[in-house]
Amino acid sequence: MADERPTRNPVPEALAEFYLTTPVTLGLLLLVNALAFLVGVRYYVETMPAVATYLWPLYGDSPTAVALGTLVLAALVPFAGYRLSSVPRTTLLSVLSTLAVVWLVKTGLWTFVALNVPFVRPDLPTDLYVGFDADSLWAYWGILATHAAFLAEALLIARVGHTSRRTLAAVALLALANDLFDYGYLIGLPLANHPPVRYDPGWILALGSLAATAAAVAVAAAVLPSGDGERRRRGA
Repeated sequence: MADERPTRNPVPEALAEFYLTTPVTLGLLLLVNALAFLVGVRYYVETMPAVATYLWPLYGDSPTAVALGTLVLAALVPFAGYRLSSVPRTTLLSVLSTLAVVWLVKTGLWTFVALNVPFVRPDLPTDLYVGFDADSLWAYWGILATHAAFLAEALLIARVGHTSRRTLAAVALLALANDLFDYGYLIGLPLANHPPVRYDPGWILALGSLAATAAAVAVAAAVLPSGDGERRRRGA
């Protein structure tokens, strides 16, 4: 659109249009996301009763990220078969797409950090996750592969989404609140709701999560188009 700054999204618009507006591919994406959501919930389900129900979206990082991406994809269903440019750039889509991109990127990066923390902590065995046995094929390689797909979906969604400085700032604060919700116990707060991992997270994972938040917000700012500049010129 003419009122939006260009983005640095490496996914070509034509490719995004094929996946997001072709009925068959859009349906497949929705199906894969539904399955991924169920798999993610299964990972958290044993520990979820200890967390208040209304806080589950903050606790279940991966399922929440997938759910947000699914909401954006679901919003495209009425426009299946049309051009990507026909999708109206509403405020709701701006909020949903910004949330989805930030959460998908953050969760994808956090997962890579979490599974590799044992390599930089001498008190942990390096084979806590990594290996080539049956358990590690899923617990390490499989999870890394699926969460790498989070990054790809974030870039795909960014082609139909958009943001503003205000929206991005609000989502960044929410992502930081998520970090505090997970690791607040490290600074004396009664908050310790980090995703279940095979070790005590400590500061390394907490700082890694903060770094993932910063990177996710930066990626969202780069790949999501914004009309702030044009609105300022128009005095809107």
